[in-house]
Amino acid sequence: MEPSATAQELDIDQLQEQARRHLWMHFSRMGAYDAEHEIPIIARGDGAYVWDAHGKKYLDGLSGLFCVNAGHGRPELAEAAARQFEELEFYVLWSYAHPRAIELATKIADLAPGDLNRVFFTNGGAESVESALKLARNYHRMHGHGQKTKVIARKIAYHGTTLGALSATGVTEMKAQFEPVAPGAVHVANTNMYRYPEDRDPIDLANAIEEAIAFEGAETVAAVILEPVQNAGGCFVPPEGYFQRVREICDEHNVLLISDETICAWGRLGHFFGCERFGYQPDIITTAKSITSAYVPMGVMIVSDRVAEPFMQPGNEMFAHGYTFAGHPIASAVALANIEVFERDGLCEHVLAKEGEFGEMLESLSDLPIVGDVRGVGFFRAIELVKDKETKETFNDEEAEYLLRGFLSGELYSRGLICRADDRGDPVIQLAPPLICDTQQFQEMHDVLRPVLEEASERMHKR
Repeated sequence: MEPSATAQELDIDQLQEQARRHLWMHFSRMGAYDAEHEIPIIARGDGAYVWDAHGKKYLDGLSGLFCVNAGHGRPELAEAAARQFEELEFYVLWSYAHPRAIELATKIADLAPGDLNRVFFTNGGAESVESALKLARNYHRMHGHGQKTKVIARKIAYHGTTLGALSATGVTEMKAQFEPVAPGAVHVANTNMYRYPEDRDPIDLANAIEEAIAFEGAETVAAVILEPVQNAGGCFVPPEGYFQRVREICDEHNVLLISDETICAWGRLGHFFGCERFGYQPDIITTAKSITSAYVPMGVMIVSDRVAEPFMQPGNEMFAHGYTFAGHPIASAVALANIEVFERDGLCEHVLAKEGEFGEMLESLSDLPIVGDVRGVGFFRAIELVKDKETKETFNDEEAEYLLRGFLSGELYSRGLICRADDRGDPVIQLAPPLICDTQQFQEMHDVLRPVLEEASERMHKR
């Protein structure tokens, strides 16, 4: 069989036609693409940059989708995959093990804080969350509290698309097509400090979780699931003491604390795990994406010894859950090589050293009338866009549609910057570049963002 041609060698018109006819892209308005409106086709990547099928270069300011943390085109990751293909291309973890899964589980347990020593592999973030929600219910059932089935999550938070994870997701419009979703999810306020009343104590945001537990009945609540920094809505950073208070609440009411780190782990916040950034100890961590820098799909649920203990006793007990491809030998080999890159190149340390410079670059845009707030930590940042800077008035749905999809998304891309213009909540631009980025890339981002936001402000003023 002849090898497949690269995108550069194929006819671009043919690629476009085939994509429109056969490829169903995720979370995409497929009807928006036609002969006059191309599907963006990314054909190559290297370092912090990608190139489209036309050969145009872009700064990947979103790391694929918060996941190519080590950067594109790492030969050592490709070589790790190739070596593993020659040794063992696949075996399942259902009653069997293989060396790379054992080695990776051991490495993850070594890196994870506290007694998070049990590693359960999945294929992605939603599967990790789904696994954690099922485990929380099962854990309580095995301790004689089978009625503890509910989960407390936050408004606007995104935890995945499978029905259990979707129930924990706090974005109403994402559920509408699929209702009824799995029952038992309760949502409380998130930590959007930009819009939080100045006369209220921020710790009340944590206390709202206790109020929800009391209202539902502590005997019915299995878990609280939170991201260290909430993605949807635009990088909501917790106030000081928030997670310490949540930990107290969970302990008092026999509720498990799940830290959803699908995005926030693997250096994004300057630590291997986001909970370390804010000094709290979860019972379960769910993660994915950057464990392999997205070179191969992989997800992980990391569980404390206490929560895993009932399933490890002699006898017939087991966690009746799993996935065929979870802990795949190729993914495990790539993940081990990826972690080695992190440690060798000091990527977490680099983020901590450079986060101030990255944040200052974005803060320099605060003089623009359309920029209401700049927030985030590490290499995980957001710019909230407003209609009125003084009152913090946001845009209505029609205005936001024009601003984000009618102008910003296309204009930023056409100028060579891939980032995210998002309206799950108030309109924001999110930036989460590969962790290898430095002064040069920060300046490139600035040089695109400033003129585009200036034009956006002028356009919205005229509407």
